Amino acid sequence: MIFTVERASLLDAVNKLQRVVGAKTSMPVLEGILISAEQGKITLISYNLEMGMKKEIYAKCDEDGDIVINARLLSEILRRMNGLQVEIQADERLNCHIKSGEATFDIMGMAATDFPEMPSVTDGSNITLNSSLFSEMVRGTIFAAAQTEGAKPILTGIDVIIKDGIMQFVAIDGYRLAIRRQRVNLNNDISFVVSGRAFGEAVKLIDEETENIDINVGKRLICFTINGYTFISRLLEGEFVNFQKTIPTDYKQKIVVNTHDLINTIERVSLLISESFSTPVRCYFNEHSVVFTSATSMGRATETFNAELEGSPFEIGLNSRYLLEALKATENEKICILFNGSEAGVVINPVEGDEFKYMIMPMRMK
Repeated sequence: MIFTVERASLLDAVNKLQRVVGAKTSMPVLEGILISAEQGKITLISYNLEMGMKKEIYAKCDEDGDIVINARLLSEILRRMNGLQVEIQADERLNCHIKSGEATFDIMGMAATDFPEMPSVTDGSNITLNSSLFSEMVRGTIFAAAQTEGAKPILTGIDVIIKDGIMQFVAIDGYRLAIRRQRVNLNNDISFVVSGRAFGEAVKLIDEETENIDINVGKRLICFTINGYTFISRLLEGEFVNFQKTIPTDYKQKIVVNTHDLINTIERVSLLISESFSTPVRCYFNEHSVVFTSATSMGRATETFNAELEGSPFEIGLNSRYLLEALKATENEKICILFNGSEAGVVINPVEGDEFKYMIMPMRMK
Protein backbone atom coordinates (compact mmCIF):
# COMPACT_ATOMS: atom_id res chain seq x y z
CA MET A 1 0.00 0.00 0.00
CA ILE A 2 1.35 3.44 -0.96
CA PHE A 3 -0.55 6.71 -0.80
CA THR A 4 0.07 10.43 -0.38
CA VAL A 5 -2.43 12.73 1.30
CA GLU A 6 -2.66 16.23 2.79
CA ARG A 7 -1.33 15.93 6.35
CA ALA A 8 -3.82 18.38 7.92
CA SER A 9 -6.82 16.55 6.43
CA LEU A 10 -5.56 13.17 7.59
CA LEU A 11 -4.77 14.47 11.08
CA ASP A 12 -8.21 16.03 11.44
CA ALA A 13 -9.91 12.78 10.43
CA VAL A 14 -7.69 10.64 12.68
CA ASN A 15 -8.41 12.88 15.67
CA LYS A 16 -12.17 12.59 15.12
CA LEU A 17 -12.08 8.83 14.57
CA GLN A 18 -9.82 8.37 17.59
CA ARG A 19 -12.68 9.38 19.91
CA VAL A 20 -14.53 6.12 19.23
CA VAL A 21 -11.49 3.85 19.21
CA GLY A 22 -11.63 1.03 21.78
CA ALA A 23 -9.83 1.83 25.04
CA LYS A 24 -8.18 -0.77 27.30
CA THR A 25 -9.52 -3.56 25.12
CA SER A 26 -8.36 -7.16 24.97
CA MET A 27 -8.27 -6.76 21.17
CA PRO A 28 -5.34 -4.44 20.28
CA VAL A 29 -6.68 -4.09 16.72
CA LEU A 30 -9.65 -2.13 18.13
CA GLU A 31 -7.20 0.49 19.39
CA GLY A 32 -6.33 1.20 15.79
CA ILE A 33 -7.78 2.84 12.70
CA LEU A 34 -8.29 0.76 9.56
CA ILE A 35 -6.88 2.57 6.53
CA SER A 36 -7.88 1.29 3.09
CA ALA A 37 -6.25 2.83 0.02
CA GLU A 38 -7.70 2.62 -3.47
CA GLN A 39 -7.65 4.71 -6.61
CA GLY A 40 -8.09 8.38 -5.73
CA LYS A 41 -9.02 8.02 -2.05
CA ILE A 42 -8.37 6.46 1.33
CA THR A 43 -11.09 5.23 3.69
CA LEU A 44 -10.55 5.41 7.46
CA ILE A 45 -12.63 3.36 9.92
CA SER A 46 -12.63 3.13 13.71
CA TYR A 47 -14.94 0.72 15.54
CA ASN A 48 -15.21 -0.35 19.19
CA LEU A 49 -18.08 -2.87 18.74
CA GLU A 50 -20.56 -0.32 20.13
CA MET A 51 -19.82 2.72 17.97
CA GLY A 52 -18.01 3.20 14.68
CA MET A 53 -16.94 6.04 12.40
CA LYS A 54 -15.91 6.20 8.75
CA LYS A 55 -14.40 8.96 6.63
CA GLU A 56 -13.18 9.08 3.02
CA ILE A 57 -10.38 11.47 2.01
CA TYR A 58 -9.03 12.32 -1.43
CA ALA A 59 -5.51 10.88 -1.83
CA LYS A 60 -2.97 9.99 -4.51
CA CYS A 61 -2.77 6.19 -4.38
CA ASP A 62 0.16 4.46 -6.05
CA GLU A 63 -0.66 1.03 -4.63
CA ASP A 64 -3.92 -0.28 -3.14
CA GLY A 65 -3.94 -1.96 0.25
CA ASP A 66 -5.17 -2.04 3.84
CA ILE A 67 -3.55 -1.73 7.23
CA VAL A 68 -4.53 -0.95 10.83
CA ILE A 69 -2.43 1.63 12.70
CA ASN A 70 -2.67 2.45 16.41
CA ALA A 71 -4.84 5.58 16.52
CA ARG A 72 -3.09 7.38 19.37
CA LEU A 73 0.37 6.81 17.87
CA LEU A 74 -0.71 7.86 14.37
CA SER A 75 -2.29 11.03 15.73
CA GLU A 76 0.86 11.98 17.66
CA ILE A 77 3.10 11.31 14.65
CA LEU A 78 0.96 13.38 12.28
CA ARG A 79 0.58 16.21 14.80
CA ARG A 80 4.33 16.56 15.30
CA MET A 81 5.27 16.40 11.63
CA ASN A 82 5.50 19.69 9.72
CA GLY A 83 5.20 18.78 6.04
CA LEU A 84 2.14 19.71 3.99
CA GLN A 85 1.84 16.19 2.57
CA VAL A 86 2.36 12.83 4.21
CA GLU A 87 3.24 9.58 2.45
CA ILE A 88 2.40 6.23 4.03
CA GLN A 89 3.71 2.90 2.75
CA ALA A 90 2.92 -0.54 4.16
CA ASP A 91 4.29 -3.90 3.03
CA GLU A 92 3.03 -7.48 3.40
CA ARG A 93 4.85 -7.85 6.73
CA LEU A 94 2.85 -4.87 8.14
CA ASN A 95 5.92 -2.64 8.25
CA CYS A 96 4.58 0.91 7.97
CA HIS A 97 6.74 3.79 6.70
CA ILE A 98 5.42 7.32 7.34
CA LYS A 99 7.18 10.31 5.76
CA SER A 100 6.39 14.03 5.85
CA GLY A 101 8.89 16.79 5.16
CA GLU A 102 12.25 15.65 6.49
CA ALA A 103 10.77 13.38 9.18
CA THR A 104 10.24 9.64 8.79
CA PHE A 105 8.79 6.98 11.08
CA ASP A 106 8.88 3.21 10.72
CA ILE A 107 6.30 1.44 12.87
CA MET A 108 4.48 -1.88 12.96
CA GLY A 109 0.90 -1.98 11.80
CA MET A 110 -1.77 -4.63 12.37
CA ALA A 111 -3.52 -6.90 9.89
CA ALA A 112 -6.69 -5.48 8.34
CA THR A 113 -8.16 -9.01 8.28
CA ASP A 114 -8.29 -8.92 12.11
CA PHE A 115 -10.36 -5.72 12.15
CA PRO A 116 -14.09 -6.42 12.68
CA GLU A 117 -16.48 -5.27 9.97
CA MET A 118 -18.38 -2.12 10.90
CA PRO A 119 -22.13 -2.75 10.51
CA SER A 120 -24.45 -0.53 8.52
CA VAL A 121 -28.11 0.45 8.87
CA THR A 122 -30.45 -1.20 6.38
CA ASP A 123 -34.20 -0.59 6.00
CA GLY A 124 -34.10 2.28 8.48
CA SER A 125 -36.17 5.45 8.83
CA ASN A 126 -34.44 8.50 7.36
CA ILE A 127 -34.56 11.85 9.16
CA THR A 128 -32.99 15.17 8.16
CA LEU A 129 -32.55 17.68 10.99
CA ASN A 130 -31.22 21.21 11.25
CA SER A 131 -27.79 20.85 12.87
CA SER A 132 -28.30 23.77 15.29
CA LEU A 133 -31.61 22.35 16.50
CA PHE A 134 -30.09 18.91 16.98
CA SER A 135 -27.13 20.33 18.94
CA GLU A 136 -29.47 22.39 21.10
CA MET A 137 -31.67 19.39 21.91
CA VAL A 138 -28.66 17.22 22.83
CA ARG A 139 -26.95 19.91 24.93
CA GLY A 140 -30.24 20.55 26.69
CA THR A 141 -30.60 16.96 27.90
CA ILE A 142 -27.28 15.07 27.80
CA PHE A 143 -26.11 16.24 31.25
CA ALA A 144 -29.09 14.47 32.88
CA ALA A 145 -28.26 11.05 31.39
CA ALA A 146 -26.64 8.61 33.82
CA GLN A 147 -22.86 8.45 33.46
CA THR A 148 -22.45 4.80 34.54
CA GLU A 149 -24.64 1.89 33.57
CA GLY A 150 -25.28 0.55 37.08
CA ALA A 151 -28.53 -1.36 37.33
CA LYS A 152 -30.31 0.33 34.42
CA PRO A 153 -28.20 0.80 31.25
CA ILE A 154 -31.22 2.47 29.61
CA LEU A 155 -30.67 5.49 31.89
CA THR A 156 -27.35 6.23 30.16
CA GLY A 157 -29.35 7.11 27.06
CA ILE A 158 -31.53 9.89 25.71
CA ASP A 159 -35.07 8.90 24.77
CA VAL A 160 -36.15 10.38 21.43
CA ILE A 161 -39.78 10.53 20.36
CA ILE A 162 -40.98 12.13 17.12
CA LYS A 163 -44.74 12.24 16.82
CA ASP A 164 -47.25 14.55 15.12
CA GLY A 165 -44.49 17.00 14.13
CA ILE A 166 -43.09 17.31 17.68
CA MET A 167 -39.60 16.05 18.55
CA GLN A 168 -38.91 15.32 22.21
CA PHE A 169 -35.60 14.41 23.90
CA VAL A 170 -35.67 13.07 27.48
CA ALA A 171 -32.87 12.12 29.89
CA ILE A 172 -33.22 10.97 33.49
CA ASP A 173 -30.66 9.59 35.93
CA GLY A 174 -32.78 9.11 39.05
CA TYR A 175 -31.82 12.48 40.56
CA ARG A 176 -32.88 14.85 37.78
CA LEU A 177 -34.94 14.93 34.62
CA ALA A 178 -34.41 16.92 31.42
CA ILE A 179 -36.99 17.32 28.65
CA ARG A 180 -36.65 19.33 25.42
CA ARG A 181 -39.45 19.70 22.87
CA GLN A 182 -39.45 21.34 19.44
CA ARG A 183 -41.79 21.40 16.49
CA VAL A 184 -40.13 19.87 13.40
CA ASN A 185 -41.11 19.47 9.79
CA LEU A 186 -41.09 15.67 9.87
CA ASN A 187 -43.80 13.19 8.97
CA ASN A 188 -42.03 10.25 10.64
CA ASP A 189 -43.49 8.89 13.88
CA ILE A 190 -40.61 7.12 15.57
CA SER A 191 -39.05 6.48 18.98
CA PHE A 192 -35.64 5.18 20.03
CA VAL A 193 -33.01 5.49 22.79
CA VAL A 194 -29.40 6.45 22.02
CA SER A 195 -26.57 6.52 24.54
CA GLY A 196 -25.64 10.00 25.75
CA ARG A 197 -22.06 9.35 24.69
CA ALA A 198 -23.08 8.56 21.10
CA PHE A 199 -25.17 11.73 20.86
CA GLY A 200 -22.26 13.71 22.30
CA GLU A 201 -19.88 12.34 19.66
CA ALA A 202 -22.35 13.16 16.90
CA VAL A 203 -22.58 16.77 18.08
CA LYS A 204 -18.77 17.07 18.00
CA LEU A 205 -18.83 16.38 14.25
CA ILE A 206 -20.95 19.48 13.66
CA ASP A 207 -19.23 22.77 12.85
CA GLU A 208 -20.36 26.30 11.99
CA GLU A 209 -20.81 25.44 8.32
CA THR A 210 -23.03 22.40 8.96
CA GLU A 211 -26.61 23.15 7.95
CA ASN A 212 -28.29 19.75 8.20
CA ILE A 213 -27.48 16.26 9.41
CA ASP A 214 -28.93 13.00 8.10
CA ILE A 215 -29.99 10.30 10.54
CA ASN A 216 -30.96 6.75 9.62
CA VAL A 217 -32.64 4.79 12.44
CA GLY A 218 -32.72 1.02 12.13
CA LYS A 219 -33.95 -1.70 14.48
CA ARG A 220 -30.71 -1.98 16.43
CA LEU A 221 -28.46 0.73 15.02
CA ILE A 222 -28.53 4.44 14.32
CA CYS A 223 -26.39 6.10 11.64
CA PHE A 224 -25.46 9.79 11.46
CA THR A 225 -24.07 11.37 8.30
CA ILE A 226 -22.36 14.65 9.21
CA ASN A 227 -19.80 16.62 7.18
CA GLY A 228 -18.69 13.56 5.23
CA TYR A 229 -18.39 11.38 8.35
CA THR A 230 -20.52 8.28 8.81
CA PHE A 231 -21.04 7.56 12.51
CA ILE A 232 -22.95 4.52 13.74
CA SER A 233 -24.00 3.47 17.23
CA ARG A 234 -26.02 0.69 18.76
CA LEU A 235 -29.43 1.69 20.05
CA LEU A 236 -30.08 0.98 23.72
CA GLU A 237 -32.52 -1.90 24.19
CA GLY A 238 -35.39 -1.97 26.64
CA GLU A 239 -38.24 0.27 27.64
CA PHE A 240 -37.41 3.78 28.80
CA VAL A 241 -38.47 4.96 32.26
CA ASN A 242 -42.06 6.14 32.63
CA PHE A 243 -40.92 9.62 33.60
CA GLN A 244 -44.36 11.23 33.26
CA LYS A 245 -45.53 9.87 36.61
CA THR A 246 -42.56 11.47 38.38
CA ILE A 247 -43.51 15.02 37.32
CA PRO A 248 -45.81 16.84 39.75
CA THR A 249 -49.13 17.90 38.24
CA ASP A 250 -49.63 20.74 40.74
CA TYR A 251 -47.47 23.01 42.89
CA LYS A 252 -47.59 24.86 46.19
CA GLN A 253 -44.94 27.54 45.59
CA LYS A 254 -43.71 29.42 42.53
CA ILE A 255 -41.10 32.04 41.61
CA VAL A 256 -40.21 33.73 38.31
CA VAL A 257 -36.55 34.75 38.10
CA ASN A 258 -33.90 36.18 35.80
CA THR A 259 -31.89 33.11 34.81
CA HIS A 260 -28.52 34.85 34.44
CA ASP A 261 -28.77 36.51 37.85
CA LEU A 262 -29.74 33.26 39.56
CA ILE A 263 -26.86 31.39 37.89
CA ASN A 264 -24.37 33.98 39.15
CA THR A 265 -25.78 33.76 42.67
CA ILE A 266 -25.65 29.95 42.81
CA GLU A 267 -22.11 29.93 41.40
CA ARG A 268 -20.93 32.30 44.13
CA VAL A 269 -22.64 30.44 46.97
CA SER A 270 -21.32 27.06 45.79
CA LEU A 271 -17.66 28.15 45.58
CA LEU A 272 -16.98 26.41 48.90
CA ILE A 273 -18.59 23.13 47.83
CA SER A 274 -16.19 20.43 46.63
CA GLU A 275 -17.25 18.04 43.86
CA SER A 276 -16.19 15.12 46.11
CA PHE A 277 -18.78 16.01 48.76
CA SER A 278 -22.54 16.00 48.37
CA THR A 279 -23.17 19.20 50.28
CA PRO A 280 -26.49 20.86 49.45
CA VAL A 281 -27.14 24.54 48.99
CA ARG A 282 -29.78 25.55 51.53
CA CYS A 283 -32.51 27.65 49.97
CA TYR A 284 -34.85 29.50 52.31
CA PHE A 285 -37.79 31.05 50.46
CA ASN A 286 -39.76 33.85 52.04
CA GLU A 287 -42.20 36.41 50.67
CA HIS A 288 -39.78 38.69 48.80
CA SER A 289 -36.43 36.86 48.67
CA VAL A 290 -34.48 33.63 48.73
CA VAL A 291 -31.55 33.17 51.11
CA PHE A 292 -28.97 30.75 49.67
CA THR A 293 -26.44 29.24 52.09
CA SER A 294 -23.63 26.69 51.82
CA ALA A 295 -21.57 25.47 54.78
CA THR A 296 -18.58 23.13 54.46
CA SER A 297 -15.31 22.47 56.27
CA MET A 298 -13.83 25.32 54.20
CA GLY A 299 -16.29 27.90 55.48
CA ARG A 300 -19.73 29.38 54.93
CA ALA A 301 -21.30 31.46 52.15
CA THR A 302 -24.65 33.27 52.20
CA GLU A 303 -26.41 35.45 49.65
CA THR A 304 -29.89 36.94 49.44
CA PHE A 305 -31.59 36.84 46.07
CA ASN A 306 -34.64 39.01 45.40
CA ALA A 307 -37.64 37.03 44.17
CA GLU A 308 -41.39 37.25 44.74
CA LEU A 309 -42.74 33.99 46.17
CA GLU A 310 -46.24 32.75 45.41
CA GLY A 311 -47.19 30.44 48.29
CA SER A 312 -46.03 29.86 51.87
CA PRO A 313 -42.37 30.18 52.97
CA PHE A 314 -40.29 26.97 53.04
CA GLU A 315 -36.73 25.65 53.02
CA ILE A 316 -35.15 23.11 50.64
CA GLY A 317 -31.70 21.65 49.96
CA LEU A 318 -30.50 21.34 46.36
CA ASN A 319 -27.42 19.97 44.59
CA SER A 320 -25.78 23.12 43.20
CA ARG A 321 -24.25 21.37 40.16
CA TYR A 322 -27.56 19.82 39.15
CA LEU A 323 -29.30 23.16 39.58
CA LEU A 324 -26.67 25.08 37.59
CA GLU A 325 -26.66 22.59 34.72
CA ALA A 326 -30.43 22.84 34.41
CA LEU A 327 -30.42 26.65 34.61
CA LYS A 328 -27.71 26.99 31.95
CA ALA A 329 -29.50 24.54 29.66
CA THR A 330 -32.68 26.66 29.59
CA GLU A 331 -31.01 29.43 27.56
CA ASN A 332 -33.98 31.67 28.45
CA GLU A 333 -33.77 35.10 30.00
CA LYS A 334 -36.52 34.34 32.51
CA ILE A 335 -37.77 31.04 33.89
CA CYS A 336 -40.50 29.79 36.19
CA ILE A 337 -39.55 27.49 39.12
CA LEU A 338 -42.23 25.41 40.81
CA PHE A 339 -42.08 23.73 44.23
CA ASN A 340 -44.12 21.39 46.40
CA GLY A 341 -42.47 22.07 49.73
CA SER A 342 -39.08 20.79 50.86
CA GLU A 343 -39.31 17.09 49.93
CA ALA A 344 -40.69 17.05 46.37
CA GLY A 345 -38.95 17.57 43.04
CA VAL A 346 -38.24 21.13 41.85
CA VAL A 347 -39.56 21.85 38.34
CA ILE A 348 -38.08 24.48 36.00
CA ASN A 349 -40.27 25.63 33.10
CA PRO A 350 -40.21 28.44 30.56
CA VAL A 351 -42.42 31.40 31.51
CA GLU A 352 -44.36 30.71 28.31
CA GLY A 353 -44.50 27.61 26.13
CA ASP A 354 -43.30 24.07 26.77
CA GLU A 355 -39.98 23.81 24.93
CA PHE A 356 -38.22 22.52 28.04
CA LYS A 357 -38.83 21.08 31.47
CA TYR A 358 -36.21 20.26 34.10
CA MET A 359 -36.74 18.57 37.44
CA ILE A 360 -34.27 18.20 40.31
CA MET A 361 -34.83 16.05 43.38
CA PRO A 362 -34.05 17.75 46.73
CA MET A 363 -31.23 16.75 49.07
CA ARG A 364 -31.50 16.00 52.76
CA MET A 365 -30.20 18.76 54.99
CA LYS A 366 -28.42 17.95 58.24
